[in-house]
Amino acid sequence: QVQLVESGGGSVQPGGALRLSCAASGIILYPYTMGWYRQAPGKERELVATIASFGSADYADSVKERFTISRDIAKTTVYLQMNSLKPEDTAVYFCNYKSQHVDNWGKGTLVTVSS
Repeated sequence: QVQLVESGGGSVQPGGALRLSCAASGIILYPYTMGWYRQAPGKERELVATIASFGSADYADSVKERFTISRDIAKTTVYLQMNSLKPEDTAVYFCNYKSQHVDNWGKGTLVTVSS
């Protein structure tokens, strides 16, 4: 199992920026994919961005050009830089780790975008 701890959520005005971090610990299997998903009130959880252990990244159309996912291999930490935030980005953001038969989730961090 891999333990995931998210940090960096908070409240910000529209147009603002936040940076989320997800630190992974435990037995890290390769190859893996780590990523961010979000769930807004009354909606299903949706993919935001993922990054593979070999570096390729993927984004939801709604966040392309605004969000950037990156990783620190040595620290097994994944970041999500969120710029030009919109009210519709308000959600609980969850970190995810997938590898072979493992699928682990963090507890989530709340991001609120409001004026």
